[in-house]
Amino acid sequence: MDSSNSTEIAHEYPPFFKIYKDGRIERFTGIEIYHNYLNSFVAEANVVAVSVEYRRAPEHPVPIAYDDSWAALKWVASHADGKGPDDWLKNHADFESLFFAGDSAGANIAHHMGLRVGLEGLAGVKLDGIVLVHSYFWGKEPIGGEDTDAEKRRKVEALWRFTCPATSGVDDPYINPGTDPKLGSLGCKRVLICIAEKDIFKDRGWYYSELLGKNGYRGVVEVMEAQGEYHVFHLTNSTCENSVAMLKRIVSFINQGQA
Repeated sequence: MDSSNSTEIAHEYPPFFKIYKDGRIERFTGIEIYHNYLNSFVAEANVVAVSVEYRRAPEHPVPIAYDDSWAALKWVASHADGKGPDDWLKNHADFESLFFAGDSAGANIAHHMGLRVGLEGLAGVKLDGIVLVHSYFWGKEPIGGEDTDAEKRRKVEALWRFTCPATSGVDDPYINPGTDPKLGSLGCKRVLICIAEKDIFKDRGWYYSELLGKNGYRGVVEVMEAQGEYHVFHLTNSTCENSVAMLKRIVSFINQGQA
């Protein structure tokens, strides 16, 4: 056996993962930081949260993550009216006030789950709103002040094609909501979009807020921008002023829906 394959890199996509020629995958970040952040959020908002551990690419290519997330939501909804196997959900969750939230790829998924609720419904629950933090959206043509560097854009597109081999490209509705004719069918009445000034995806967040109104969405759209910050800064520096402010804004957004 050629032991050199264990150290030779086949594909590398920082800051997410690298793949070695022997098939081994090394991820640069894990889920502990998410668990800690979620605990802080739950304590501040006084809510019940369900964290979806969907299968991740490249081992499990997109759209498996969307399918897993929808299956998890159907499981949550199965607890409405005192049913379902989880006593904590049955006794404490408010199924009349449900929110989807996520950052980066999780925000992308939260959007698509909200859209699916609008198109298919989710029996037993009422979706009040979605929270999209630093959404992983993209597109073939640059928008706003988006980076036009061909090499940087090629890397974003290459990562997308690697995680979703069956895609038509970065104008696929999975990653570019602007190409989705069903965008206005989002199944909630409120949307909070959080962006970061120095995030490569910043302009996509602003663009998404504009697209909703242009595509017939009749709900309320709010946007919060953190000055001087980068992609998912709240995970690496959860106690900084901008992180605390964003957490409080999300908490306020959700608690407003429960009032």
